[in-house]
Amino acid sequence: MLEVDLSSGATKVVDLRRDLYRKFLGGRGLGSWILWERIGERWSSIDALSPENPLVILTGPLTGYIAGVRLAVTGKSPQSGGTVGSTIASEVGLELKTSGYDGVVITGRSKDPVYLFIHDDKVEIRDASKMWGKGIRETHKLILRDVLPELRKTSRYGEPKEPAMIYIGPAGENLTRIAAIEGKYAHAAAYGSYGTVMGSKNLKAVVVKGSGPLPPVYDLPKLKELIYKAIELVPKKAPRLRIWGTGQGPWRYGRDLSSIPVRNWQEEYWEKDTYSQYDLEVYDWVKRYWADYGCPLCCMKVTVLHRGSETVITDAPDYELLAYEGSNLGIYDVRDIAYLIWCGEELGFDMINAGNVLGFTAELFEKGILTKDDIGFEVRWGDVESFVRLLKLIANKEGIGKILAEGTYRAALKIAEMKGLRAEEVLKYAVQAKGIAIGAHGVRSGLDYPPISYVSSVQGGDHQSVAMLPLDAPPIVNEVWASLADSAVICQFNVLGGLDFIFDALRAVTGWNITKDEWVNETARRILTLQRILLLLGGPDVYWDPRIHDDNPPRFYEPLPSGPKKGQAPKKEDIEKLKRDYYAALGWDEYGIPTVETVRKLGLTGVERAVAEIRRRLGIQ
Repeated sequence: MLEVDLSSGATKVVDLRRDLYRKFLGGRGLGSWILWERIGERWSSIDALSPENPLVILTGPLTGYIAGVRLAVTGKSPQSGGTVGSTIASEVGLELKTSGYDGVVITGRSKDPVYLFIHDDKVEIRDASKMWGKGIRETHKLILRDVLPELRKTSRYGEPKEPAMIYIGPAGENLTRIAAIEGKYAHAAAYGSYGTVMGSKNLKAVVVKGSGPLPPVYDLPKLKELIYKAIELVPKKAPRLRIWGTGQGPWRYGRDLSSIPVRNWQEEYWEKDTYSQYDLEVYDWVKRYWADYGCPLCCMKVTVLHRGSETVITDAPDYELLAYEGSNLGIYDVRDIAYLIWCGEELGFDMINAGNVLGFTAELFEKGILTKDDIGFEVRWGDVESFVRLLKLIANKEGIGKILAEGTYRAALKIAEMKGLRAEEVLKYAVQAKGIAIGAHGVRSGLDYPPISYVSSVQGGDHQSVAMLPLDAPPIVNEVWASLADSAVICQFNVLGGLDFIFDALRAVTGWNITKDEWVNETARRILTLQRILLLLGGPDVYWDPRIHDDNPPRFYEPLPSGPKKGQAPKKEDIEKLKRDYYAALGWDEYGIPTVETVRKLGLTGVERAVAEIRRRLGIQ
């Protein structure tokens, strides 16, 4: 591990105990343990935006070996006060490994804006003042101008490939709680708001170029066999995903499953024929198949978008953003949606949480809770320009944007106070869980996600890591399996051949015979239990009481007003039983607090004290 202290400028290499890799694997799991060891004893008192909060950037054992390279980022989340294993499609993970590192732990705060440059064993903290305040595309260009001439001089193999990098935009610099870490213009580690953590450290970017080999593996012939199997199988398993990416989703989730956000989740069904990425005339395709390192699926697309007099290069939006910047805001023209997404990504927003804030604001305006005097202009469904203006206010924390920059949950509390209302009168419009926006998959129809998906997830509203029963239910978004993908640090889409593929690959790379049973009953429970404890420790500005906050947002108890599942919604009593069953399956008590016996059994050394602190704060014996 490489450790960088931005306050002092010091860097050093730190070796982790080998047993930690076996117990937590890498990425999300290992990151949670690193955070516990560094700041666990003081967790509740540490502000996520303080220099004390480590930003942990990690690879996993399968990073670089299995198609579709990813990178895991974690830290104390400015949204939830817990941890989120946020991953991004990025070659930074590959370049770190070929530089000789499994990851980077960044602490402290630089006095001035900087970026971190890692080139094999050369580690530098460089001036980023000329990039500060710039959008993500300009940032990318400026960094390349800085480092490419140098790489050309030192390259041993002719013209070097450009370095990999992750970076933030103004939303992160200005410490909004809905900022992402961005890469490749349209990729993002979004949930958790770690772009804000980078901003709090005056860290604009992390740039990495490695020239060494990947570390040797235990069984190379077997690994080669698995790689070729994935290359052959993945495109066959998901041909529509390969052609359209997840942008094919609105039609399915809106019309067939009644689970897409419509006007801040007032509905989850729509009947419009235009809201689909299947209209080829919408885009000029620059790259119909755009892949990250070694990926056979190529679900991302590079396009040139023409909108009036403006022409921008962007990605063909994925489902979550088509939903949150589309039907969620009453916008159904794909050009308008793509343009709004482009504007938000340029500013460095997590466009799921930003879209959630925009929909929340539009409904408050519709209901008369927020007025034109409060906002400065009208915010109405379908009005793209007003939403663009609102994003700029939020990114710069100007006017109402200063409140909305806190994210939906905190903004609801502040708006209630500002308007002299009870918190519940505003929170009923806030569709979030533990301070994190609900992903664009509803639970009311019963056709998409299970009813306790967000209620009991250790990552709040994260749609890629949800609570399910039984614990070994097969979808990769089940947080038991999501913790596996996020800790091995691979793309969830490239395990379409089945979970056996991951375990076979882990065995080929590490030599460890990790079984499904071991993962479900030991490793995943260890990771989820530690994340749950850190979430319940929370602080210093928000604390979660499981008796209150382990619940769906109020909107999800309102019967669906339209569609084939009209009138349907979960029942409170059913949710209560399901979540208690889920807690019991993980070895937690009836409130979802991990028991001391479970903590000891899972080998979470020293964590018993945190369990006692949680029970003491909640007044539970």
